Amino acid sequence: MAAVPAALSARVPRRWRAGRVVLWALAAGLPLAFLGLFFVLPVVGLVGRGFVTDGSLDLSGFAEVMSRPRTWRILELTVGQATVGTAIAVLLGIPGAHLLYRTRFRGQALLRALVAVPFVLPTIVVGVAFRSVLSGHGPLAFLGWDGTFAGVVAALVFFNYTVVVRTVGAFWTGLDPRGEQAARALGASPARAFWSVTLPALVPAIASAASIVFLFCATAFGVVLVLGGVGYGTVETEIWVQTTQFLDLRAASVLSVVQLVVVTASLWVAGRARRRREQALSRVPESRPVLALRGPDARGGDRLAVAVTAAVVVLLLGLPMVTLLLRSLRTRDGWGLGNYRALGVRGFGLGASGWEAAATSLRVAVDATLIAVVVAGLVALVASRRPRSRGLRRAVGTMDAVMMLPLGVSAVTVGFGILVTLNHPFGLAVDLRTSPMLLPIAQAVVAVPLVVRTVLPVLRAIDSRLHEAAAVLGASPARVLRHVDWPVAARSLGLAVGLAFAVSLGEFGATSFLVRPSAPTLPVLIYRLIGRPGADNLGTAMAASVLLAALTAVVMALAERLRGDTGGDV
Repeated sequence: MAAVPAALSARVPRRWRAGRVVLWALAAGLPLAFLGLFFVLPVVGLVGRGFVTDGSLDLSGFAEVMSRPRTWRILELTVGQATVGTAIAVLLGIPGAHLLYRTRFRGQALLRALVAVPFVLPTIVVGVAFRSVLSGHGPLAFLGWDGTFAGVVAALVFFNYTVVVRTVGAFWTGLDPRGEQAARALGASPARAFWSVTLPALVPAIASAASIVFLFCATAFGVVLVLGGVGYGTVETEIWVQTTQFLDLRAASVLSVVQLVVVTASLWVAGRARRRREQALSRVPESRPVLALRGPDARGGDRLAVAVTAAVVVLLLGLPMVTLLLRSLRTRDGWGLGNYRALGVRGFGLGASGWEAAATSLRVAVDATLIAVVVAGLVALVASRRPRSRGLRRAVGTMDAVMMLPLGVSAVTVGFGILVTLNHPFGLAVDLRTSPMLLPIAQAVVAVPLVVRTVLPVLRAIDSRLHEAAAVLGASPARVLRHVDWPVAARSLGLAVGLAFAVSLGEFGATSFLVRPSAPTLPVLIYRLIGRPGADNLGTAMAASVLLAALTAVVMALAERLRGDTGGDV
């Protein structure tokens, strides 16, 4: 398609050009205002309180907090678990990416869906599931991993395995196979062709996946809180401890800044790798051979991928969930549904029954999803544009990066910051903390970056010349959006809605500060049950975890049915 000449562009009606300026100003301004009020203000306000003494700036907290042996132990544990978890996830994920995206076989779509389930499971459920495997009478209790570094890393790999599979797999699908075929024709063995040709070509996707996995591992909260016990912690859990138990805002502020620096570096690496991946994917066709395990056409790489993926699916992904389900059916009187019946009981200091907590979670998730999809949709719409002006291009790139900031800040910091700063924001005579919408707004802040990363690649795939041609032909900005952008964006809407809903259902860090004691969400109720002594409480927590996992799986299954091949990042 030929480029639209500049002379034709000049024929766009002035009223359309003015309308476009107003439209894009609103599309960019509304998300930035939302982020400023409900993210930047709370985070800066909370961190600022830790660095202000008697009305003046005091940065001595950095030296004080960083001189504590406890701080360095926490930092070492955080970086160590993130590094080891990322390395193992990448090593296990590459064979899975080959099997699920580079070959074709019957039942592949179902296996892809099963592998994707762990990523959208609430972190509190993942923690409870691994606790059921590793502690007490669990099948892997003999390993002694409960409350240890190894147990936490195993749970993080469970959670992030699908990130590597989907990110590397989507890229691998688009690689031109002729380079590897040429190496084989020149006498290279399959293994050497992979190491010399295919693996170097996969580096952008692997780097992107690894940086995102490192980010998720370094900021894990629910998993570490449930599995780590008193002897293990990370920066994320330490911020929670310093804030809720010690009321030490200075230490929490220092740790928040340190975490932001580390995560910002991860996002920078991920952004560079993602841009390289998008450029590569735009140039190559799709080619997927049939899976070959037997006969003269059998390939050793396929056999290895099947063996590794089968072990991961059965032992790492399947065993914790099956054990969680079985433990939820085990009562002091034997097997039965007693733990599920206990979900209908109110009282015992929990604030609500399990079913009431589930209803609260669903109600809040609906509101949070609507907010997140609208805000993220506007961000993706603006960030997908390619303006001619270098200044505008930088502004668009900056907006995209700024909207990713919630990924780099502890949800605990966001929740507690909202709690202490939104009583009278900007001097207004209104206490936003009393609004029932504050909880879904906080959950939407957490969900927006993931929804942006889902919708943005789809919108970026639209040829910008289509917008120019439509404008030249006299289409108004609204009509261009309706007839050019919307039909393409709708392909990713199902997945975006499902992802936002799943994130909201399982959000625990910010929710733990903002939820009302009399109306807890399901993750908060599960944590309260875990913290109470007695086998009955633990069994009810298992049942509540199964319920939360089932709700999340149903939501994501519906989303997968609605979506097309979006090519999103997650």
